[in-house]
Parts: sequence; C-alpha cells; structure tokens
Amino acid sequence: MKIAIVTSGGDSAGMNAVVRSIVKAGILKGCEMWVVREGYEGLVRGNTEASEPFAATSVRDQVKSDDQQPVLKQEGVHPDKQLLHNLRFGDGELLKDGTTEFVGGRTLKGRYIVRVGWDDVRGWFSQGGTLIGTARSMTFKTVEGRTAAAFNLIKEGIDALVVCGGDGSLTGADVFRREWPDLVRSLKDQSTITDKQAEQHAHLKVVGLVGSIDNDMCLTDMTIGAPTALQRICEAIDNINSTAYSHSRAFVIEVMGRDCGWLALMAGVAGGADFIFIPERPPAGQPWEDEMCAEIGRHRELNKRKTIVIVAEGAHDLDLKPIRAEYIKDVLTERLGLDTRVTTLGHTQRGGRPCALDRILPTLQGVEAVDALLESTTETPSYMIGLHENKVVRVPLMEAVAMTRSVATAVKEKNFDKALELRGAEFKEALDGFHHISRAVNEETKLPKEKRMRIAFIHMGAPAGGMNAATRTAARYCIRQGHTPLAVHNGFRGLLDDNVDTLSWLGVDAWMNRGGSELGTNRALPSIDLGGVASKFQEYGFNAVMLIGGFEGFTALLQLEEGRKHYPAFQIPMVHIPATISNNVPMTEYSLGSDTSLNALVDACDAIKQSASASRNRVFVVETQGGKCGYIAALGGLAVGASLVYTPEHGITLDALRRDVRFLKTRYALDPQGKSEGRLVIRNESSSKVYTTDMITKMLQEEGGTLFDARSASLGHTLQGGIPSPVDRARAARLSLKCMAFLEQHHEKILKASNGYKSRNAPPESAAIIIIQTSSVKMVPVQEMVQHADMVNRRGKDPWWSGAKDLEEQLVGKPQFLGIHKELNMSGFSKM
Repeated sequence: MKIAIVTSGGDSAGMNAVVRSIVKAGILKGCEMWVVREGYEGLVRGNTEASEPFAATSVRDQVKSDDQQPVLKQEGVHPDKQLLHNLRFGDGELLKDGTTEFVGGRTLKGRYIVRVGWDDVRGWFSQGGTLIGTARSMTFKTVEGRTAAAFNLIKEGIDALVVCGGDGSLTGADVFRREWPDLVRSLKDQSTITDKQAEQHAHLKVVGLVGSIDNDMCLTDMTIGAPTALQRICEAIDNINSTAYSHSRAFVIEVMGRDCGWLALMAGVAGGADFIFIPERPPAGQPWEDEMCAEIGRHRELNKRKTIVIVAEGAHDLDLKPIRAEYIKDVLTERLGLDTRVTTLGHTQRGGRPCALDRILPTLQGVEAVDALLESTTETPSYMIGLHENKVVRVPLMEAVAMTRSVATAVKEKNFDKALELRGAEFKEALDGFHHISRAVNEETKLPKEKRMRIAFIHMGAPAGGMNAATRTAARYCIRQGHTPLAVHNGFRGLLDDNVDTLSWLGVDAWMNRGGSELGTNRALPSIDLGGVASKFQEYGFNAVMLIGGFEGFTALLQLEEGRKHYPAFQIPMVHIPATISNNVPMTEYSLGSDTSLNALVDACDAIKQSASASRNRVFVVETQGGKCGYIAALGGLAVGASLVYTPEHGITLDALRRDVRFLKTRYALDPQGKSEGRLVIRNESSSKVYTTDMITKMLQEEGGTLFDARSASLGHTLQGGIPSPVDRARAARLSLKCMAFLEQHHEKILKASNGYKSRNAPPESAAIIIIQTSSVKMVPVQEMVQHADMVNRRGKDPWWSGAKDLEEQLVGKPQFLGIHKELNMSGFSKM
C-alpha cells in the first residue's frame, strides 16, 4: 500500500509527531510512505517535476538481493530490507529546514507529493507546527479541484490517505472518499488515466486525526496540539500573575476558541482565574457586567491584590452578543476602579515545541492510523483516531464531525445546556469545579452545621507537581461548604509535633502554579507511632482525612484503615489522591506530577540531544528517577525518540547489552557521512545494580570505536519539575473535588449509621483511593488495591504503559537494524 499524509487547516503542535509516527509505522508494515506539502492545495497541484535520484550510501549499496539488484520496492519484502530500502530519499532536511532547495542540490520546487523514508522524518516530533506545511485550499472545495487531486494521487500510485486537521479538513477528506469512484470514472472517461489505473485505484482509504488547539472535536478526549496550547496560555498567565500582584492590577486575557471554550475553561482552572467567558455557557446574570463585578468585588474585599479574567475569542452573552476583552477592561476600570490591562495571546498559543503529551499521544495515534488503513475495506466507514484518556480508539469520522457541529448549532439556538452536554461530562465537571473554587465565600452555600467537617490534609512521600493545586482546590471547596480545612505540615511527623493550622481562602490563592509541597512532605508512615497518630486525630477532631502522595500515601491509608479495629479515631472517611512523578500507585493510569515530570524530562533531553547532534556521533546515557517503576523512562523515551530504554520491569542483561551495541553500530554506520544524529539512551535509576549508568557509558565509549562516542547525564531531582504542568493542575482540581464529594457522602452515611459518631463504625469502602482508568474516575477501597500492588517493588501490576518500551524499539527500528547488522561486513563492527 502507498500512503500519503496531509496536514490541513490551522497548524498545531504534535502534527509532526503524527507524521513521523505514521511514516515509521507504515514502513514497518511494508508500505510506501509519502507526504503532501501545503495541505489539500498540494494534492491539487501535484508533481510537475520528477524527483532527482538520491545517492544511496555505500553501506546501503552493500545490501543486495540474491540477483545483486537493489531490494525491490514491493510489499512482502523482508522487513529488514524493507527498512533499508526506505531508509531515506533525501528530502528530509529540505522539509525540516523549511527550504525548498539547496544551492546546487536537491529541490522541492514543482513537487508537492513527496516520497519519504525512515530517516527523512527523524527528530520531527520536537518541532512545532507542521513541517510539511498547511494551507487553506478553495480549489479543493470544487469538483474540478478534487478531480485534479484524485489524478495526482493515482499518478503516484497512492491509494490511502491520512488527514490531520480540524473538522473542516476531516469533512473534506470524507467527501473526497465518497466521491472517489465518480472522480475515477470521470478521469477514465476523459482518458486521463488508463483502465488498469482505474481498476487498481477503485477505492480510496481514508483515516482522520484531529489536529486542533481548541480541543473542539467530540468523541475524543484530547485533540492534537491542545495540551501544548494550554501550556503556552498558562505560562503567560503565570508570568502575568507576578506583575498583576505587584501593581494590584486586573488583567483581561483573550485566548483562542472561536466556537469552543475548552482553552479558556482549563486555563481558568489551571491558572487560578477569577472569572471566565466561554461560548458554551455565557454568564447567567443579566446584565452580565453586574455578575462579574459583584464576584470580583467580593474578591477585592477579601484583600486579593490581583484579578485575572479569561475570555475566549468567541465568547458572547445570553443573547449571542459578542463579549470583547477591551469592553471587559472598560467595565472593570469604570465600575470597580481597577487598574486594568488587556493581553491578547493570539498565535503564540499555537507555537513552540510540543509538550510531552503532544509527542506521546500523537505517536500512539499514528500507529493506530496505519493499522486502520490496512484493515479498511469498501464497507468500513472513514475512521477518526481519537483518545479516551490514554487509550487510542477508532470512531466513525462523520459521526464525530456531526456531533461537533451540533455544539455550534445548539449555541446558536441558545440551548446552552445541550451544548454543555455535547461537550461531555468532563467539560461540565471542569466548569462546575471552576465555579466552586473561584467564587468567594457565601453563607448561602454553606452546609448545615451538623454536616460540616474538620478535614485534615497531609502530603506524603516525595514532592510532585499538582500537590498544591489539589490542596488549594479542596481547601477552597471546604470553606465554601462551611468545612474547616486543616493543614498538617511535614506529614505524620508534623502531626505528632502539632504542626497543624487552618487554611484560608486567600492564603491558598497562589498555590495553583507552585511546585513541590507547600505543606511539606516526608516518607514517614503512621506506623512510626500509630497510637500517637490516633491520639492527634482525636485531639484535633478530624472528621475526614485527605492524603496526597505516592506509594507512601497508599501504604499510609492502608495502615490507617487496618488501624480502625484498634483506634476509633480512624473510623472516619479517608481518601488518597495519587501524586508521584514515578506514577507507581496501583490501578490508576495517571498520578499527579507524572505529566510535569515527563515535561521536565523532555526539556532536558531536547537540550542534551541538541548537544549530542552537534557532536554528530555522540550517544548520551540519561539516567532518570522513578524508583522501581519504569514509567518516566518508558514514556519519556517515547517522547524524545530514545534509541534505547532500560526499565526495572525489563531489567538489563549482558546479552541485551551486546544486542544494543550491535544496534547502535549499525545505526551509525548507516548514517550519511558527516551527518550522524546524536542519540539518547534512557536508563531508569533502578534498572540494574550491576549495569549502572557509568558502566554502560564506559562500555559504549569502548565499543563505539570510530563510529560513536558516549557521555552520561543524570537528571536527578530536576524531574520533580518546577512549575506544575497545566494538565497536572487541571487533574488535581478534578480529582480533589471528586474526593471532597466522596468525603461528604461517607461522612453523612457514618453520621446516620452511628448516631452522630458516638458509636461510629466506618465501612471499608470509606477508605479509598481515587484512580483514573480509561476515561472514567473511580473510588477504589484501599484493601482492594492491595491485590493489584507489587508491595515489594512498590509499583502496580500490569500497568497500561507496559508496551511502551517495545513500541519505542519498533519506532527506532531496533529489530530490523539488528537483522541488517548480520548482512553487513565492514570495519568498525566488532564481533559482539
């Protein structure tokens, strides 16, 4: 099969990761891979110039088929030789550098449908935007334009298309597929193509991926580019916060989102905004100016020095009248007397390097897109490759597009409840959560006194991004409901030392973007003095406990639950929010801090790889944290394109090291002379006690010979990150609010069942851990979690990411290059 890839519509970070993934997965499946420059316009223009032959490397020329001819360009060829034949076609640097030609060398002029090989797309995942270009094509919207596009594809023998773009681009792809038989018939009738060509290309296979920073497509949790755009927005808000606080100013920040308010909503949650405007839910107050000024006025009465208002570019009031940033500024200035500024972020939201999620998830989607094409028939619909949390799914493309457009229709009809429903439950949860944590205390919202609780917040284990965001969210919710939030500083040791105080609404205001742990944390468990801990629970009158931490938090909750049979003070609802960079808590697919850690690893490895590539022939062995859980190393390796990854789950053996050296030697031997790529080896700190980072580095230095050198780098505690990622902040708010609802529910149940706590008896399910599985959030009793935990190695059993290491090895071609190694006979290769 010949597959062409198109990026269309507005650019978004992660598009290049998709192209790279599809190209590599397609080659491994025996396909020919092509890219289309300038979106649909490139399909219409086609190729008016032939590609110049690319001079193969001397190593490549040494590998011949039995009759001494170059390896055949066909499906079914041995995968090793398939990869070798598709190693590169010479246009990768032209595409990556944004040029159309080298002086006196190759050119892309007159060529819009370009054959690409394995190395032509190397390093693309770290680039923002789309390297193959995108353009809005009015010509493609006409039958004549689509006829020309069909001819250009048939001329190159292409019969499958992957389109990465928004709903308009994906609709165009589906229309193109449905019209394809008529277009082919028309070309045949005009004798533009032959009968044989018409027969061979009777069916066009199409798969779509959603590239959109707005996260505006239904039936998928996340679109390609949305996490990076949110990160850019939150970086801007974090920077603005300092000057807003310094001058006691108000800032109105306009973000993208013509028809979808996801960016504004999530930035409001993650950035700690005071008020937001989104298309799906206009302010309920009439006029809205009164509602906004009343809320912000209450914040100022509490001595809040800064005000952040976020407005989506498509925001409007209940009558669909646009709400503009400049007008909001005038209202705040005139009514509240605030020194107000407007910041329009514009296209800065689209730009920059993709974050970790916009490298990992598009990579997984690209692999699935190739599989969907290979399994496509004339009866199957055009699929869109979507996501449910970290699970890649196929959904009917036009069903997703139709539902997405129904949102805009519902908004135009002023049916805002339906618009929210179509956006999904998580969107509505985030909106409700924002109101809970942004609105000032109101006596009307407080629960009756008999239902109010004294809730303890304890941080456990090592610091992780999102701990403070979770605590801020829960504390503000507590105050809104009339509960008393009690901060236990320095974990259970601090509790025993009476380091306990009360949190205030304004006191936690700046915690959303703070890394580490504002409460202080350590690894001490309740078992250091279980009786003393119970005594402190009773002394401070705790009615509920929220633990935020990693495996220590899980273990602490287990000890407290088991202690209930001896200490009545533990007969209260207790909950644990997983927060650890190593993501080693059983059952849950994500822990707070794991996304921040992956972004820290990506930032560090991008810089290290730049150094390695500048040296041309250098391998860096990068050591990561993670304990005996390989999550950071495995997912980080996928995000940075590591050549090798070592994790505790797989371990390291001498035979594996021998294979790895052979692989690296083969890879460097096949690089163009003088243009070798710097490469990374990611090693988890606990992968082996014998084969240490230093030992592996020295081994590679010794075995690399004239092909490559090696250096090492230990990332250490830098992986705990500085400022938490917006994803970790938003997850923290979501999980924290669900935990608060859980504590309230079980508190009320225990009160009813035990006559006001006088003879309380908390059921086992009232001590639970909140987990994320696929696209749902669940509360799992801590005793149930034990059977899913590897208590010795402090990690979960059968994690969802266990196949990441194998996928990473496939995407660097390790099995295939090891097969090629056997056929190479040249100096520089050892007998390993």
